[in-house]
Amino acid sequence: MPLVFWFSNLRKDLGAYMKIKYENEAAMFKALSDPNRLLILETLQNEERCACRLLEDLEISQSTLSHHMKILCEAGFVDANRQGKWMHYSLNQEGFSKAKCILELLENHFILT
Repeated sequence: MPLVFWFSNLRKDLGAYMKIKYENEAAMFKALSDPNRLLILETLQNEERCACRLLEDLEISQSTLSHHMKILCEAGFVDANRQGKWMHYSLNQEGFSKAKCILELLENHFILT
């Protein structure tokens, strides 16, 4: 296999990887762009909460809560745990650490350039 062909494929693979990486990072920050989701995260700061308690506290419909929790879980900010018929949600510190790291890398890039 010619070296030029190998490098060409490597560049395509790297480009595809970077596109997926940036899409995932954008989805993470998009999850933080909704007032209801920010309120949910604030509500979860002190303890794990059952979906039934979140529904009471936030005064939103079950389908709206499910939609927001799906986005927060996929973004890595919230963990979900089924207990009986109810879902219990808690903050995932790894998600926040990842978001902080991304912001720090961007900040450092802008400071250095």
